[in-house]
Amino acid sequence: MHKIAFHLNCLARAGAERVVTNLAAQFAQEGYEVVIATEWKDAVEYEQDPRVRRVIVGPEGEEEKKGRIAKILLRYSKLRRFVKEERPDVLIAFGRKANYRALTATLLMKQKVVVCVRTDPVSHYDRPADQIQIPLLFRRASGFVFQTTGQRDFFPPFVRKNSTIILNPVNPKYLGLPKPEKRKKEVVHSGRLVDFKNHPLLIRAFCRVHEKHPDYALKLYGADSGDGTRQIIEALIEERHAGEWVKLMGGGDELEKLLPDAAVYAFSSDWEGLPNGVLEAMAMGIPTVATDCPCGGPATVIRNGENGLLVPILDEEALADAICRLIEDPALAERLGDNARKIADLTNPEAVFAQWKDYLESL
Repeated sequence: MHKIAFHLNCLARAGAERVVTNLAAQFAQEGYEVVIATEWKDAVEYEQDPRVRRVIVGPEGEEEKKGRIAKILLRYSKLRRFVKEERPDVLIAFGRKANYRALTATLLMKQKVVVCVRTDPVSHYDRPADQIQIPLLFRRASGFVFQTTGQRDFFPPFVRKNSTIILNPVNPKYLGLPKPEKRKKEVVHSGRLVDFKNHPLLIRAFCRVHEKHPDYALKLYGADSGDGTRQIIEALIEERHAGEWVKLMGGGDELEKLLPDAAVYAFSSDWEGLPNGVLEAMAMGIPTVATDCPCGGPATVIRNGENGLLVPILDEEALADAICRLIEDPALAERLGDNARKIADLTNPEAVFAQWKDYLESL
């Protein structure tokens, strides 16, 4: 039996955390011993497969009262102790800080570490500290997993040649859903209420749509991230007197029941890794329009005019026009939605798991 350990900050309800949760369960199902080491336990997290163990490797209790430097050193020592005790065949790190921690904590050890980049490297891996850590620490990694070529090509050649690109798996509950007989007059979006997803842009664009199609509503599904975005959205809705047709629906675990018969799925992010919301919408066959945001997540899966529509980032008018186009041309919308369902061939859990398994076994 092989033993795999994942390391990330926590398992809060976000994209990378969802991928780790799903992958861990799949490896456990295949007979692997799986452990997830996180820095802390968040208030609301994804439910774990009972066969997957969870270990906290960050400061706890009285340790939280220590100074900043002391807590940083404590994190490294706890993760190093975890690796020594568990002795996984491979340690898979998800996220910038987790990547650096995993590589630093395993210095002078023969531990295989796989680095996973889950966001746009620009502004996340281009700080002065990164210019030092990438050449020093990333050389120690056994491999690198990216979601898009844009992510991969940001890094030096020694990273690129030792890497693979693997799409996110889509939860099976979004696959194979029946095509709706009639679509509701709704434009929907799913994702945390967080700044980079640019919900205000979507709301302003939809205000333009509403002028032409006053019988349509915009529904935003997603939990509050706590970064102040929800308050900005609420103020904008009030300013535009849009409370009757722009609705904050909150988070939920039954989007497969709430979204499939929507007229349009609209995605407005300024940047992303590979957005799960877009993958899920496409898998459900919802006609989709998305910003062509760096580092190329939507463009990785959407072929403009074939299985969805791409618009420039920060372009309110282009986003509104694309939504109107799908509303006003039902035949086009249904053709795009039907073609979008084919994303399941690439993102079903079995296909994605096979890629992860093959890559890890190759190491």
